[in-house]
Amino acid sequence: MIDLFKIKAKHFFPRIQEIRRHLHAHPEMSFQEYNTSAYIAGVLNELGIEHTKDIVKTGIVAIIRGKNSSKKTIALRADLDALPIVEKNEVPYKSQNEGMMHACGHDVHSACLLGAAMILNETRDVWEGTVKLIFQPGEEMLPGGAKLMIAEGVLENPSPECIIAQHVFPSMPAGKVGFREGMYMASTDEIHLTIHGKGGHAAMPAEYINPLLAASEILLRLDKFFMKTQHSDEKGNSIPCVLAFGKMLADGATNVIPDAIELKGTFRTMNEQWREFAHQKINEIIQTVCTETGTRSDLRIVRGYPFLVNDNTITALCRDAAINYLGAQNVEELPLRMTAEDFAWFSHQLPSCFYRLGTGNVSRGITSGVHTSTFDIDESALEIGSGLMAWTCYQLLKESSSENK
Repeated sequence: MIDLFKIKAKHFFPRIQEIRRHLHAHPEMSFQEYNTSAYIAGVLNELGIEHTKDIVKTGIVAIIRGKNSSKKTIALRADLDALPIVEKNEVPYKSQNEGMMHACGHDVHSACLLGAAMILNETRDVWEGTVKLIFQPGEEMLPGGAKLMIAEGVLENPSPECIIAQHVFPSMPAGKVGFREGMYMASTDEIHLTIHGKGGHAAMPAEYINPLLAASEILLRLDKFFMKTQHSDEKGNSIPCVLAFGKMLADGATNVIPDAIELKGTFRTMNEQWREFAHQKINEIIQTVCTETGTRSDLRIVRGYPFLVNDNTITALCRDAAINYLGAQNVEELPLRMTAEDFAWFSHQLPSCFYRLGTGNVSRGITSGVHTSTFDIDESALEIGSGLMAWTCYQLLKESSSENK
């Protein structure tokens, strides 16, 4: 049976490549993926796959029914949105939308999901159950399209027993994939902070309260507590966390002390209790410094995605399917990552597996990371990504419901 899936993946590769290049050339921002959605719906129409459009404006849910379709449902997910980046690649499929680029591989994810749909649709007489295809908007923008689609009932009618997704991994060579059971990616929160002092002439320190000094002290104390101190849970397990600020704005001059300074940062961790405590501690440290310096603060913490957890059983089954499809030498174990993904919302709703698809090729100079202006992929990964996703889905459908609960 595996040969059938590989043959289908190879057969559909030119079409999958064409889809990926079209999507790459026409990126759209989060929750604005109207043309992307229409294009994907058009492909689904060509394939004769039933689907529902306009979920959270641009999301799509498609259904492929095999034999005995009520037996079991598996969900597969891809994301649609691009990033506000000016592409520097000189390729035939370079972005035609100025200031927008598929620099995180969502074009690859959607093309591979459509490829998997082609394979599963043509083999539906050899498997039992139902496959639900989720094309999700707004992965790059809080609160995340996954959360909004869940609220609109994307995991109902029919309800999947598990959900899987893949993500490009440029530091891994094309031809390989990676898995990790359990906790995998961090939660993410945005920190918006303004420190108010009293502006004045820099030569008259008795007449002003410098908010830059207060902000500097706050950063040092936050860094010492969150980044230079080890923290553990009640069982003594280390709690990974990151608190970092990437933006500071103070509209002063060489001899002008401004009234205020604005800071923006991110907080990430893998423990929900610690996350709640950390929010309180951030505020406590800020208030302490403000009291000491005679400044005041406006703090806003925007709660983002939760941590992403891969179900042990489902992930083990997916890894076994990958070993079967690609060979053990091409399946790697992944380390924890402090990056975040809104697929995490799905992982807190039902058993999930979020794995990595190798897309790099050092010999061809395809090495740029995601979120960069020169990101690209070895397109051979499209055949692997489509075929493996379809094969993994087939394998999961074979497992009895009781074994996955």
